[in-house]
Amino acid sequence: QVQLVQSGGGLVQPGGSLRLSCAASGNIFAIYAMGWYRQAPGKQRELVASIENGGSTNYADSGKGRFTISRDNAKDTVYLQMNNLKPEDTAVYYCNFLLRPGIYSSPTTYWGQGTQVTVSS
Repeated sequence: QVQLVQSGGGLVQPGGSLRLSCAASGNIFAIYAMGWYRQAPGKQRELVASIENGGSTNYADSGKGRFTISRDNAKDTVYLQMNNLKPEDTAVYYCNFLLRPGIYSSPTTYWGQGTQVTVSS
C-alpha cells in the first residue's frame, strides 16, 4: 500500500519562506511525476508546480519566480520551496504522485494528507 506523508507548512509572515516535503512509502515500482496543489477556502484545488521524472518542471503563474519544486528520487520525495510568500498563498497544500505500485499495475494518482500554509502578519 502506498502512502504519501507531508511535512512542513505552518504560519509565516508575508515575505517569509517555507519548505514543504512529501515522501512516498510502500510498494512502489516507478514514479513518473510529482506535484503540489493547493486549495484555498471556497476555491477549487489548483496546480502549484509539477516535476516530471526527467526533471522538467511546470509552475502556475502565481508561483513563478517564488516557488521551486525539486525531487529526490533516491528518497521518493518531492519538495516545494516557497519564498516571498503572500497572503494569497494561504491554502491547504497537497502533494500528488503519479506512480505504478507494481510492475503489473497501471499508473495511479496518490495524494498526500494536506498541510495548512497560512501567510499573515
